[in-house]
Parts: sequence; structure tokens; C-alpha cells
Amino acid sequence: MTTLPIPVVAAVLAVAAAVPLLGWALVARPASPTARARDNLLRGIDLTGPADTRPAGPGLLRRLVDGLTPGGTTDRLDRLAGTAGRPAAWPVPRLVAAKLVLGGVAGALSALVVSADPGGLSLGIAVVVTVVAYFVPELLLYSRGQERQAAIGLELADTLDQMTIAVEAGLGFESAMARAGKNGTGPLAEELVRTLQDIAVGQPRRDAYLALADRTGVQDLRRFIAAIVQADAYGVSIADVLRTQAQVMRLKRRQRAEEKAMQIPVKVIFPLILCILPTLFIVLLGPAVLDIIDAFSG
Repeated sequence: MTTLPIPVVAAVLAVAAAVPLLGWALVARPASPTARARDNLLRGIDLTGPADTRPAGPGLLRRLVDGLTPGGTTDRLDRLAGTAGRPAAWPVPRLVAAKLVLGGVAGALSALVVSADPGGLSLGIAVVVTVVAYFVPELLLYSRGQERQAAIGLELADTLDQMTIAVEAGLGFESAMARAGKNGTGPLAEELVRTLQDIAVGQPRRDAYLALADRTGVQDLRRFIAAIVQADAYGVSIADVLRTQAQVMRLKRRQRAEEKAMQIPVKVIFPLILCILPTLFIVLLGPAVLDIIDAFSG
């Protein structure tokens, strides 16, 4: 009777333990529409303090996830989720479980590869693959957050123009914000609507505006919110602030476009040198080189 090697047995056990976690992370859904509505209302709201920000789960699974998750991972994922707009399909507990599952599966497969072909190169590749697989959910969330921030930056100037026109037509600032959020379709409109909802449920306007800046992480929007808060504190005309901020945002958008246009020649150099020039040299100089070789060899 043959005995399986210990790494193979460990890898099989790891895969067997990871498959149920993967199913729970991908398929688990709230049990009822009431639970889904409650989760949507409580997304991004900390009701119990930092001590209870660990992923929730039934019994042994919750203790397992808590024990295998480093201390700052949940907080970091929560910040990234806030920047990415808190996708309803990927709450923080599911992201934590996905990290553990991907890391466990990658580690098990890497152990199989290393046990079949032990060596320094195989071990290094296995470690790199396992680490990358563990951080894949964070990388995807970070990428989505960057795309969302870029979209907000592009929409900000046009949104401020709409709000300026609405305020000059006689609407209040919050009414203008509501109109811009209703007419818009991008992430900035969603954030404006959420800010108005925060104010409607009793949050002070200053805190709601600052929370908007913290959630998005966009520097231009943060400067605009700071200007609005100061104007509200000192009684400055909101229409003048909106008009000035809209001009500044349009200027910055034009400057960013010019900066990207200036970067194009530098970015083209590398594919030109690595891909295009070698092909041209082969096509143009290849026949001449072959003729020279034939002449000297003959």
C-alpha cells in the first residue's frame, strides 16, 4: 500500500476546506428582502465601533475567518470598499472570505507543484502566486475605486455648471444638488443623492458634506466641499462659490488633458523601440545582411 506524500495530503485537505468557503463567498445572499433592505441601509455605517468590524458569519465559520484574518485587513477593505462605492454584491465579509479562499487554493496548488519539482525557483514562484492570489480582491477593489474617482473627477465640472445654473435661477444649494443628482447617471450623482439622504435622516449638513469628501477621496471634490463649508460658515454667496469652483474645475480638467497629451510621445517610445523598430530593421536590413553573408562565405 503506497503512502501519499505529506505535501500532497496537506494540499488535498486545503483544497477540500477551501471549496465550501468559496461557495459561501460567491453564492451566499441575505435570507429575505427585509434583510437585503437592512443591509443596504447599513452599508458603510458603523453601529458597534471598531471592535465589531470583523466579518459576520455563523458559528465555526465566523471564528475561522476571524482567526485567519490579520488585524488591519478588515479596516483596509472597508476603506477600499467605500472608495469603490460599496458594491452591494461584495460586502466586506465576503471580500475577506474570498481572500482566504483564493490564498488557500493558490497555496495548495503551489504546494503540489513544489512537491513535484522541489527547487528554489519553484518555491519562489509558488510564494509569489500565493501572495498575489491572496491580494487579488484588494487589487480589484482598488482598481474599481480608481476608476470611480476618475469618473467623479471628469463629471465634477459639468455637475458644478448645472448646480450654478440652478442656484442662479433661484433654487437653494440642496435643491440644486438634488436636481444634479437626479439628472446625473454617474458615481458623482449617486454620491450627491446619498449626501442628501444623510441630511434628510438628520445628519448635520457640514458632517454630510465632509463625509462625501471622505467617501470619494477625490481631491478636487474635497476642495469644493471645503469651499462650500467655509461659505456656509461665513455667509458667502453660494452662487459665487459655485461659479468660481466650476471655472477652476474646468481649468484643471483642461490642464489634465494637456498633461496626458504631453505624455503620449514618452509613452510611445517604449513600444516603438521594443516592437516596431526591430521589425523594421529585420525587414530592411535582413536581405542586405544575407547578401553580405553569402558574399563573404563564397
